[in-house]
Amino acid sequence: MFETMKAAYAKSDKGDASGYSNWRQYSTQAYVSDTHGGRYVQNWGNSAAKAYGLYENAGTFPPGAKLGKDSFGVNAKGDVSVGPLFLMEKMQAGFNPDSDDWRYTMVMPNGSVFGTTNGAGSDNVAFCIGCHQSVTPEQDNVMLLPEEYRVK
Repeated sequence: MFETMKAAYAKSDKGDASGYSNWRQYSTQAYVSDTHGGRYVQNWGNSAAKAYGLYENAGTFPPGAKLGKDSFGVNAKGDVSVGPLFLMEKMQAGFNPDSDDWRYTMVMPNGSVFGTTNGAGSDNVAFCIGCHQSVTPEQDNVMLLPEEYRVK
């Protein structure tokens, strides 16, 4: 399934959609994320996001830190399908105070961009901001994966 997801996202002109799989993987396996539509997700981070591996102690991320979650769904018949790729990137101060300067992007399985903060379809990813703002400020709007799925 992983190769199928990579091929689907690579259809996008969003560079991170094809490059995220070269980042460090922080999940030991796919797990169900209710906040991502009940899909199975895996967590990834680029080198600027290396503090993500400190989990609750990660602190504030620097501009250029990128986190991603690829996803897939399984229906009642057991059929598996590629879901969206969820990306967040810490931008320079002032980019978007409402998101604490995170840019959220959702790439669909056909490679199209459903939305990106301060860009095309920005309203489509506004829910990302609202959800991530529920995280304690010490975690810089970053939701953490369940402990049992964390790479140590």
